[in-house]
Amino acid sequence: MEKTILKARGLTKEYKMGRQTVTALDGVDLDIGEGSFTAIVGTSGSGKSTLLHLLGCLDRPTSGEITIDGTRVTETGDSCLARIRRESIGFVFQKFALIQELTVLENITAPILLSGRRPDTQAIDELCLTLGLSERKKHLPSELSGGQQQRTAIARALANDPKIVLCDEPTGNLDKKTSAEVISLLHEINRKYKKTLLVVTHDPSIAEGADRVIEISDGRIVG
Repeated sequence: MEKTILKARGLTKEYKMGRQTVTALDGVDLDIGEGSFTAIVGTSGSGKSTLLHLLGCLDRPTSGEITIDGTRVTETGDSCLARIRRESIGFVFQKFALIQELTVLENITAPILLSGRRPDTQAIDELCLTLGLSERKKHLPSELSGGQQQRTAIARALANDPKIVLCDEPTGNLDKKTSAEVISLLHEINRKYKKTLLVVTHDPSIAEGADRVIEISDGRIVG
């Protein structure tokens, strides 16, 4: 039986806008199997990015529970939450979020150094080889194409060897050809490194290749 690595129960997120309360997420229940590739789809404002941010411990829910690899993260303090986020989850964003003053290699190893550990040079070299970055390690982000920047962001997400990789519109800033290359790499990471991937996307190519597609509408899972 497939192990459940990520679980949400009754997940709700509300925001105050003046005197009004806006419900971005409304009682979501979700189980994600270890090693799976899940696409989260929905229109803009449907709540899919809010869901990803809550699952990634970037924000706290208004109510409900999140369990990551057996740990109820909604019951932990901020320092423990930061440790779980740093050690168990990798993030890939639409806008790459690279540090412009750091080289490719420095961007990739930054999460490891922040964890107080020394990078495994052999593992990093293998990661760069897999992602086609071996010849770009000393380059700055401004010297890279969009695809190379996103591959650097993916490498950074994997550097700490997380159990889960969360991607928010990873092909949103890329052309069609480069998008296809990044999608292929995400599938390779899922297969080669056995990572659990959750990908918020408008890209039908990602949804078509996923093990599972979850559709969000008005803060609720509808499919």
